[in-house]
Amino acid sequence: MATAEKAIPALFVLLWATGFIGARYAMPWAEPFTFLWVRFALSFALLLLLIPVVGARRLAPRTALHAGIAGMLMHGVYLGGVFWAIRHGLPAGIAGLIIGLQPLLTAVMAGAIAGETVDRRLWLGLAVGLVGVAVVLSPKLGDVTGGVTAATIGAGLVAVLAMSVGTVWQKRFVTNADLITGTLYQYLGGWLVAFPASLLFENQHFVLTGELIFAMAWLVLVLSLGAIFLLMVLIRKGAVARVASLFYLVPAVTAVMAWALFGETLTPLQIIGMVITTLGVALATVQPSLVRRVPR
Repeated sequence: MATAEKAIPALFVLLWATGFIGARYAMPWAEPFTFLWVRFALSFALLLLLIPVVGARRLAPRTALHAGIAGMLMHGVYLGGVFWAIRHGLPAGIAGLIIGLQPLLTAVMAGAIAGETVDRRLWLGLAVGLVGVAVVLSPKLGDVTGGVTAATIGAGLVAVLAMSVGTVWQKRFVTNADLITGTLYQYLGGWLVAFPASLLFENQHFVLTGELIFAMAWLVLVLSLGAIFLLMVLIRKGAVARVASLFYLVPAVTAVMAWALFGETLTPLQIIGMVITTLGVALATVQPSLVRRVPR
C-alpha cells in the first residue's frame, strides 16, 4: 500500500471530527434541518460543476438510485437525527455514547448485506473501542437534563441505525461507482430528507453571521467533499466493519479539538479512554485478514 493510502484513515478521522466543531459554530445561527438542506444543496451544486471538469462517469439508473438511498441514510437521517436530538436537549455525552454503537451495529449488518464474517479479534477490538469511547465521554455523562426523552433518545438511535445501514448499503450496491457522481446522488438523497423535514419541523430560521458562513464553507468543502470522498474510498477498499471501527476515534479527536479551540476540560481519565479506544481500533484494523469474504 502506498504511503498516501496509509494516511487515508487518519486523515478521515481528523476531518470527520471537525464536523462536530463546525456544528458547534453553526447551530446557534440556524435550525438543524434548515442548515443541512442548504449544506447538501451547496455540495450538490459544487459536485455538479466538478463532474465535467474531471470527466466523472455517469451512473446507471439503478446504481444512482442506490447511491441516493445511501445518501438519505448516511446524510439525511443520520446527521438530521443527531442534530435534532442535540438541538432538543440531548446531552453531548449521551449522544456520543449512542453514536458509539454504530461500529458494532455495522459489524452485525455486514454479514447479512455485504457478505462479511467478523472473527473474534475484530469483535474484541469493537468492544474495547466502545469501552474507550465511554471513558472519553464519561465526564460529560453527568450532564443529564430534561433533554433526555424518548424522542431525543429515539432520534439518536434511528440516526445510528441509519448510518450503519447506509454504510453497508454503499458497500453492497454502490462500491464500484464513480466517486464523484455517486456522491452527487448521495447529497440529492440527503436533501430529499432534510428539506421536507425543515418544512415540517422548523421555521427556516437562518441568521447570516461570520461564524455561520465559516461553518458552512468548512462543512461543505472539508466534510461534504473531502471527508466523504475519503470515507467512500475506505468503504471501497476495506470491509465495512473495519472501516466503521474508525468512528470510535472521532470522540477522542473531537475532545482534543474542543480543548484546543474552546478551552474545554481534558482530564487524565479522558486521555486513558483515548488510549483504550486506540487499542480497540488497532485490534479491529491492523490485520486485513481479520475479515474475510463469505463465498457466494
